[in-house]
Amino acid sequence: MTLFDRILILLKLGPDHRFMTLSTISMKWLSENQIKGLILDLDNTIISEDDCYLSPGVERWLQQVQDYGIQIFLVSNGKREARFINWKERLHLPGIHQARKPFKSGFKRALRSMNLCPHDVMVIGDSFHTDILGAKISHLRCIQVASLPHPKLWWENLIGAYIQKPYPQEYPLDINEIKGKVSH
Repeated sequence: MTLFDRILILLKLGPDHRFMTLSTISMKWLSENQIKGLILDLDNTIISEDDCYLSPGVERWLQQVQDYGIQIFLVSNGKREARFINWKERLHLPGIHQARKPFKSGFKRALRSMNLCPHDVMVIGDSFHTDILGAKISHLRCIQVASLPHPKLWWENLIGAYIQKPYPQEYPLDINEIKGKVSH
């Protein structure tokens, strides 16, 4: 645990839970935590920003979650509308893009859409400064998952290690067959 992690815990700003990927979160765990709805980040949580990698087993996991009766709503800061709509349709999920996380409006919209109370919902994302901080500001529980490999933005080279959990090289990845890129 880093000094940054310890400070976040003291300030009660860190994630409530951490998992490597979405598919490592079991239905039993969701049930034990009385989760009725999930607010999911898209970029680098479900699919890498460059559309090369899907989180391992994510499509099967999303279906299991829905079969279990848990609602899912995508809340993305992504600005490319066509890309967001493509993924929303492929995954058969409702959601919004350009959500302006960490501000509350996107999270509130998700709660209204699912017609659930904050204590029934868990936010899952890869980035502290958008997903986790937004969940905390909105009084929602949250899980941080490892950020899928993606081309780094300039600021990620400076502070990415503090706000994102890096994806381990030895952990398997699912290749997005539509994009067809194979490397890692």
